[in-house]
Amino acid sequence: MEIIHTPIEGLFIVKPRIFEDKRGFFFESYNRNKYIEAGIDLDFCQDNQSKSSYGVVRGLHYQLHPYSQSKLVSVVVGAVWDVAVDLRKESPTFGKWYGVELSATNKLQFLLPKGFAHGFSVLSETAIFSYKCDDYYNQLAERGIMYNDPFLNIDWKIPADQISVSQKDSLHPSFQESEMNF
Repeated sequence: MEIIHTPIEGLFIVKPRIFEDKRGFFFESYNRNKYIEAGIDLDFCQDNQSKSSYGVVRGLHYQLHPYSQSKLVSVVVGAVWDVAVDLRKESPTFGKWYGVELSATNKLQFLLPKGFAHGFSVLSETAIFSYKCDDYYNQLAERGIMYNDPFLNIDWKIPADQISVSQKDSLHPSFQESEMNF
């Protein structure tokens, strides 16, 4: 596996080693020992999956400390534009975002440490999105930022008139109004 550094400290793209031939492919989607060797020591305890159709935007989601979650995200079917927003107030990239296309074809993974909001848009007809978390979901600690916040100005790679957002996600506050304790 290859760990690719992004311009935001602690935010990584993981490129697995893929063995492919005419029969199909094989790759390790996660190997704790290899992550530890790369200096990443996370204890994942919860796996989640979602299925969405083209134009769906999910996010921007996070949990407050001490229930914040590191996430290792990937796509099993289809393609998404995946986005992480730095919420760590002491970080030089506080309020900045970084995006990467994750797909069943490229098999890339995105590793988000604690202190980031996370969201994605679906670029394919459908997508099955998978993520590992290093802490459990806690409804009382759940928070969000509006996906179309003008300060963040995230390009979701979907025409605005084709974006579909849940009622819950449409009610998130702006970046400046969001509660953060990282």
